[in-house]
Amino acid sequence: MPDAVRLTRPSQLDQIPDRDSEETAEWRASLDAVAQAAGPQRAAYLMQRTLEHAQEIIPAGSGGAALPKLLETEYLNTIPTSAEPAYPGDEALEARITAWNRWNAAAMVTRGSRQGLGGHIATFASAAWLYETGFQHFFRGKEGPGSGDQLYIQGHASPGIYARAFLEGRLTEAQLDRFRQEAGGDGLPSYPHPRRLPWLWEFPTVSMGLGPLSAIYQARFNRYLEHRGIKDTSDSHVWAFLGDGEMDEPESTAALALAGREGLDNLTFVVNCNLQRLDGPVRPNFRIVQELEAQFRAAGWNVVKALWGTAWDEVFARDVDGALLGRLRQTPDAQFQTYATRDAAYIRDHFFGADASLRAIAAGLTDAKLLELFQTSRAGHEPRKVYAAYRAATEHKGAPTVILAQTVKGYTLGAGFESRNANHQMKKLTGAQFRTMRDLLELPIPDSALDADVVPYWHPGENSPEARYLRERRAALGGPAPARKVVAAPLPMPAEKAFTALHKGSGGQEIATTMAFVRLVKDLMREKETGRRWVPVVPDEARTFGMESLFPTAGLYSPKGQTYDPVDRDQLLYYKEAKDGQILNEGITEAGSLADFTAAATSYATHGEPMIPFYIFYSMFGFQRTADQFWALADQLGRGFVIGATAGRTTMTGEGLQHADGHSHLLASTNPAAISYDPAFAYEVAVIVREGLRRMYGPERGGTAGGDAGAAGAAEDRDVFYYLTVYNEPKVQPAMPEGVEEGILKGLYRYQRAADAVRTPDDAPQLQLLASGTAIHWVLEAQRLLAEDWGVAADVWSAPSWTELRRDAMECDAARMRGEDRVPYVTRALAGAAGPVVAVSDWMRAVPDQIAPWVEQDWTSIGTDGFGLSDTREAARRHFGVDPQSVVVQALGALARRGDVKPETVRKAAEKYGL
Repeated sequence: MPDAVRLTRPSQLDQIPDRDSEETAEWRASLDAVAQAAGPQRAAYLMQRTLEHAQEIIPAGSGGAALPKLLETEYLNTIPTSAEPAYPGDEALEARITAWNRWNAAAMVTRGSRQGLGGHIATFASAAWLYETGFQHFFRGKEGPGSGDQLYIQGHASPGIYARAFLEGRLTEAQLDRFRQEAGGDGLPSYPHPRRLPWLWEFPTVSMGLGPLSAIYQARFNRYLEHRGIKDTSDSHVWAFLGDGEMDEPESTAALALAGREGLDNLTFVVNCNLQRLDGPVRPNFRIVQELEAQFRAAGWNVVKALWGTAWDEVFARDVDGALLGRLRQTPDAQFQTYATRDAAYIRDHFFGADASLRAIAAGLTDAKLLELFQTSRAGHEPRKVYAAYRAATEHKGAPTVILAQTVKGYTLGAGFESRNANHQMKKLTGAQFRTMRDLLELPIPDSALDADVVPYWHPGENSPEARYLRERRAALGGPAPARKVVAAPLPMPAEKAFTALHKGSGGQEIATTMAFVRLVKDLMREKETGRRWVPVVPDEARTFGMESLFPTAGLYSPKGQTYDPVDRDQLLYYKEAKDGQILNEGITEAGSLADFTAAATSYATHGEPMIPFYIFYSMFGFQRTADQFWALADQLGRGFVIGATAGRTTMTGEGLQHADGHSHLLASTNPAAISYDPAFAYEVAVIVREGLRRMYGPERGGTAGGDAGAAGAAEDRDVFYYLTVYNEPKVQPAMPEGVEEGILKGLYRYQRAADAVRTPDDAPQLQLLASGTAIHWVLEAQRLLAEDWGVAADVWSAPSWTELRRDAMECDAARMRGEDRVPYVTRALAGAAGPVVAVSDWMRAVPDQIAPWVEQDWTSIGTDGFGLSDTREAARRHFGVDPQSVVVQALGALARRGDVKPETVRKAAEKYGL
């Protein structure tokens, strides 16, 4: 670029003095001279060399102005072949083990296709060495000291992991033949599902994007445990295996900056860059490797590119003027995929033909060499290069590492699979393809074994060199992996005083149930035995939920502690960060907060350390925003408390449509592991939390782990999480009546009889008012109005859980199908109750309607269907027809339909209340 043009462009550096402008001009002139004499490639090469050297002599934190890092490097391996460390294993034996795994994975999926089930073959075929190198030399098991490593296996690669477990003797042929056939209880799940195979899988990953997000927060939680002195996790490393297509998911990259900012060098991402996603190239017109490198480098990660196999070394050595690097830099992924499927003439003409320097390089290459370069020679298929990348990752300090490993999707499966757009949907190999694969892998399988209709599994034998080597390597690394073990001892129950404080009520003081919960947890965090195990997780609204009182006592976790003077340091409830802080205050990220919660909720298995997380969030942005993560939490068998604060559609005054939650309980009801409650009073909160602690963390009381969640207190599945909705509406909290604990946990109890409220005539019409959450207050007022204005006697029932009532009823229905005589709790509780039933909540009607089939009385529900809106609580409740007066009119309507009151009574009531 001419100086006249260049000098008109302003520079950031114009803002600071140049103490020697003549020297600056000389450097620029030197660069201009190189570009003119040797070309721009040479100039760029010199600049890169200079920058690399400058970053070594001017390191960050040296007191000088550290140079910004390049976001992209050349399309080359980060570690040259000459710099690769010596390989510590028996490559020949490991190659045979990998070959057996490839074969058995393909056989398992192909055999399953006979049942119409299929599976995915191509992903593991491309990534086999990425896994095998780790299993042989890096991945720590759980039988050694510490917790071992945490492995986030790419979901579509699960057949290869099953094949390896078969070679280890952890799975039988019969189990392989039940791949994707789980209904009998002994099948293998299609993907990593801990709930379905809890001794093998630790982390569910196939809901793409959640694996990388969870892996980052798992690595971060490992540090949290260590910094708080709960467990030494310094030897645990988190490995996340991802596809390059998966990196399109926003969750995949959402927390990269967190990992870089906190220097999580206990974390490695391995991105399998086979340049293909499910239906075609990842970046048809661009280059995904370079794009990912820039993203990760910008977020502060160490990037290791393992792209080319050894066959490329001599070719790069001939690239004296950078023409080959330039051509690779220009070639889009879709074109490179085409090269992997075409003949040598096409490659010679199309890739090398456009430039004299490239033609000169190609002239010295045979057709066989060209095919090797473009069809098979990828770093991800060479254990030495994979080992070098993994070792570089584990030895790097101060930042997480991403390994961008280039492979061929469908590698070793034959020309019909390799690099084909459709290979993700291809579920089986033909007999001819299996023969080709056998010959390529040099497996000692006779032709006679391949003549049958069903391709055989093959095992070299329990005493074969391969099997012995495999066992020896895993023993040296701490036992099998992946593996899930639950060795955590039960936790002692807290003292009763924390709970009884809420049982007594609030006297004349008005407090919201949100505040009641926070007070309860604050007391529980003082418990000597279990207090330090509580993990408060909040996405940046701790003050909204009244949690600022925890700041100075519990502290907010930060790996750097507090490096500044907080602006509110002179106040009692100042913002205190600490390296051993207990609160995880994550900022505005529900996804990150729930990933935090998941890591804590599964620590009992991952680390053998039971933690008690509670994740409190703005109700609307919990299940609605992150329901997929809640499903993964259930799959991962997480335990803890999930708190939907500021709940309900009408309690958030002025917040409007996207903040008014009237449906989260309906969403939560779809998750079998979510034990859902909508408590009305502080004492209900106390009873539910106490039962949750007993069920999830206390001594076992029977039942089987890993099953479907049943009614609260009945089916003792410990692998559940408790979901409570609490409200920000201050109310006087009553004392707990006698004998209501069972009803609270089951989901329904009579709170106040009509006779105990306002006296009515003995022959007064009767009905039952059911309410959950804050609606109990509207119903209590409606009870009074019905008696005083219309002479109607209404009993008021609190319904802390519509969902648990429904689950109990469904279990009773199933029991009757088995010949058992069981009556649902809700039916028994309401048996003999006079008049119709009117159910009221601050949720859409479908929430209480869950129990309608098991209520013998006439049923009416009132709720907040539709979009939320901004107004006062009173106006919003009148709008939705759930205020006390609207409840009265609906109740009279239910009585009128039965003939218990005259129809004109309903009209008169509507007129009286201005409805």
